[in-house]
Amino acid sequence: MKMLTDETHDLERRSFVNTANNPLGDFPIQNLPFGVFSRGKDTRKSAGVAIGDQIFDLHAAFGLGLLSNDIPENAFAEPSLNVLFAVGREPLRQLRKKIGDALDARTSGEKTRRKASDLLVPMEQCVMHRPTAVPNYTDFYAGIHHAKAAGALLTPENPLPTNYQWVPIAYHGRASSVQVGGGLVRRPSGQQAPTVDGAAPGFGPCERLDFELEMGFYVAGGNQLGDPIAVSQAQEQIIGYSLLNDWSARDVQRWEMYPLGPFLSKSFATSVSPWVVTADALAPFRVPAMMRPAEDPRPLKYLLDEHDQQCGGLDIDLKVFLSTKTMRAANEPASEILKSNASYLYWTPAQMVAHHTVNGCNLISGDLIGTGTISGPTEAELSSMLELTSAGTRPITLPNGERRGFLLDGDEIRFEGRCTREGYASIGFGACVGRIEEAA
Repeated sequence: MKMLTDETHDLERRSFVNTANNPLGDFPIQNLPFGVFSRGKDTRKSAGVAIGDQIFDLHAAFGLGLLSNDIPENAFAEPSLNVLFAVGREPLRQLRKKIGDALDARTSGEKTRRKASDLLVPMEQCVMHRPTAVPNYTDFYAGIHHAKAAGALLTPENPLPTNYQWVPIAYHGRASSVQVGGGLVRRPSGQQAPTVDGAAPGFGPCERLDFELEMGFYVAGGNQLGDPIAVSQAQEQIIGYSLLNDWSARDVQRWEMYPLGPFLSKSFATSVSPWVVTADALAPFRVPAMMRPAEDPRPLKYLLDEHDQQCGGLDIDLKVFLSTKTMRAANEPASEILKSNASYLYWTPAQMVAHHTVNGCNLISGDLIGTGTISGPTEAELSSMLELTSAGTRPITLPNGERRGFLLDGDEIRFEGRCTREGYASIGFGACVGRIEEAA
């Protein structure tokens, strides 16, 4: 398997930002994810890069001549990363190298180091914002272990749709309700299925509020309407990845999903982590696409590319933590309730992009695409409360004795993601956090 690594992935590389050299940290110099931040009470948003516990101000760095002139200045001054992502993978690949050189303890030089040091802002003094002004949001259903487990609970008569092994299934989500992780998520209200055949449906606050552990990825320049993106070229359209929580109102979903799929049960909130870890930073953690059983059909030609099959997957360890109001009042730490891995996806991100555009649909810079819930093959890797508790019939018990079938008001969910591989620096994604508040 060909690994597209270079000097930016060098394990021995160190930054003059000391906190970036902590092997347990998320943001070493080998990572350098993009985000959008503002400083304290200053509401002006700017593009930045995470390094240790600091943010490197890209707009200010451009003004001091520390970055490439191949990227227009307004790309750094915009209140989102859409314009920056539109320049494409190769210019951003060079930008990442430039930023790394400016922050490198060995190669930056005293003059550059002084300039760069002045452009660092402590993360604790900043407010993080949604990475892009999301033009469109599409959520796939590419985790086959989730599809089987959730399908057995939601549609036991047909747990895995007959088209699942042929086509990457997806639905168009609501871009306006995508929010950066860290905020409050209001419990939605909606209709629920009648409790007696022939009766009217119920209405009220969702009683089966859930999370879904996903990865999200962002589109680069996109494509023109009518021009599909070949699966062999699709990776160049993926700028980077974030953690994604596809909040779900299961009781609303069960009632509304036929025949067109989710609507209000998903559109009330989607949370993403604030940092976009670039596809280039993830090069050392590429793995083969998920091995399919021999009896599964071979993907159609437009979805099949040898290189993508060899290294189209990602080895990202994922964890979910739950903290209740009672736990926080007692200063108890959040409890890890499950773990999974991004390599469990049945369809690769490149296949998702190729299928999304095969009909001529045009992707736009900054578009967000969700992978679908990434459950694993074991009970400890079932990545939603629906699966983990068998639709609430087998509640989990937390260390303090509290039990949960679905989420209650005051519960806080935190996603974490981390990549490790021998011979390379470990990198992380930051956290994607959301706390449930009562319905309006």
